[in-house]
Amino acid sequence: MCNEWGVLGKYTGHFDRSRALYLRALNICENTYGSDHDTVATLCHNLGGLAHARGTHHEGEPWAARSVGIRTRLHGPGHLLVAADRAAWAALLEGCGRSGDAETQLRAALSVFHRVHGAEHYEIAVTTHNLAALQHRRGNRTAAIDGYTRALALKARLLGDSHPELATTLVNLATAYRQCDAFDQAVLHYARAIALLTPHVTSEHPTLSAARRGLALSRTEGRAVPPV
Repeated sequence: MCNEWGVLGKYTGHFDRSRALYLRALNICENTYGSDHDTVATLCHNLGGLAHARGTHHEGEPWAARSVGIRTRLHGPGHLLVAADRAAWAALLEGCGRSGDAETQLRAALSVFHRVHGAEHYEIAVTTHNLAALQHRRGNRTAAIDGYTRALALKARLLGDSHPELATTLVNLATAYRQCDAFDQAVLHYARAIALLTPHVTSEHPTLSAARRGLALSRTEGRAVPPV
């Protein structure tokens, strides 16, 4: 029950309460089941996810690493639960500035997702997006555009062309295009993200706000480019 209340606290923004509940649940489970148990791994995963939501990546990274270690000992490195924990750990590693380690974990997770799910699965789309985002942050915009494009196409096949979940990838792809001075492509993708999100979120939603800012910048910067 403490874990369920902790999850609720995370999603409602009561982060301190959520952390206290997770830690209480962890103490109970360790005393009941021992330190190497799936429930303990789940709570470590959740503590890492809570830290990621708070932006306290250095606090969360050891929890995520512990969840991967427990699941690997219990199930082996090729298990789907291990892959999910690796993907979550990667987000915290990236937040700690360890992009190389993050990429290693994402690629290991992606290999398992491909083996278990085949080529067409949402986890593959998300992991492909996250790998593209790593390349983007490193300044490898061509690689980022390729990865975002593949992730977007897979999301569209799985969810449909009008699903709002496409918006984050659209905004990131548009930003990479804008940084490459491909302003027509940037405008196209920002506008599509805005159209997908507007019926579903408030005007202050961060992804919608980013899309609107990016669209305005793309139009301004595009007009400033002299004709060839």
